[in-house]
Amino acid sequence: MELKNKKILFLGDSITEGVGTTGDDKRFTYLIEKNEGALCRNYGIGGTRIAKQLKDSEKAIWDMDFCSRVQSMEKGADIVVVFGGTNDFGHGDAPIGKPDDATPETFYGALNFLYTKLYEIYPDAVKIIVTPIHRWQENRILEDGSTVTLKEYVDIIRERAEFYSLPVLDLYASLGFTPAVPEIMKKFIPDGLHPNDDGHVILAKKLTAFIKSM
Repeated sequence: MELKNKKILFLGDSITEGVGTTGDDKRFTYLIEKNEGALCRNYGIGGTRIAKQLKDSEKAIWDMDFCSRVQSMEKGADIVVVFGGTNDFGHGDAPIGKPDDATPETFYGALNFLYTKLYEIYPDAVKIIVTPIHRWQENRILEDGSTVTLKEYVDIIRERAEFYSLPVLDLYASLGFTPAVPEIMKKFIPDGLHPNDDGHVILAKKLTAFIKSM
């Protein structure tokens, strides 16, 4: 698929918003637009989760979950990219739930809701799901003392996307850098979570190649 003049919507969190870069012209969505001639629309909002939260967040903007925002994005897209989940793991309070949940108040349910909406709102668009990338802290202790991992969230995203026959770009497995290696963290992801300018160059290349393969 050639990307020239294709309208691409990116629904995401702070990484899509461009946190960690030195400017909007360094984020991966802009690079794709510049390099490929695509019409990229950025719907990234820092701190947001895929699932609806049980309690009000520390910052009200964090509660603008993907399930509510997907319904207010521009229509008529050629491609829709959903890139999130790291905040559901990192500071979300929605339970993981069960695979057949239909409510946005659990992680499973939110994915079911979101992926169904993608089909309803963008029936003719190419729809792509992107997994969270590696981060510095990938184990989290919950209030009840149990432990969850980022990998669990990645696996659920893949599972639900496959159920809905949505192509998955697994950046957790294939991005090519991780903060677990100190020198790589310094070079590409210095805060342990957000890729820098050089990291966004790699993000743009990975996404471009994947979309073109559709």
